[in-house]
Amino acid sequence: MIEVGLNAEIEIVVEEKDTAAFYGSGLVNVLSTPRVISLLEGAAVEAIKNELTGDETSVGTKICIEHIAPTPVGMKVLASAKLIKVDGRKLTFEISARDERELIARGTHERFIVNFNKFMEKARSKKK
Repeated sequence: MIEVGLNAEIEIVVEEKDTAAFYGSGLVNVLSTPRVISLLEGAAVEAIKNELTGDETSVGTKICIEHIAPTPVGMKVLASAKLIKVDGRKLTFEISARDERELIARGTHERFIVNFNKFMEKARSKKK
């Protein structure tokens, strides 16, 4: 059962492939905002994955973050997500990321629980 309070964390060590220069989102060799978003979404997915039934999955529909501090290559980053609201199929998470020194990002993330097969069929129908 999906309940408020579910949470998870994902930790990485920043590599060149995680940088803004690699992603094309900037010219600096620090952790990119797109990679921060990916980590935060991943933490939210991890928080609820064991609570979904076999035919359910969740999809991200909204993310709002402040990326407030740079993190260099070689530093650890911990991304966290905590479920703070359940409204039917809509889930709202409080998200944050920290490196070894400070908070680097914070915000909220929304996901919806969907039927996996129906969702994929709808996506495939766009190609017809």
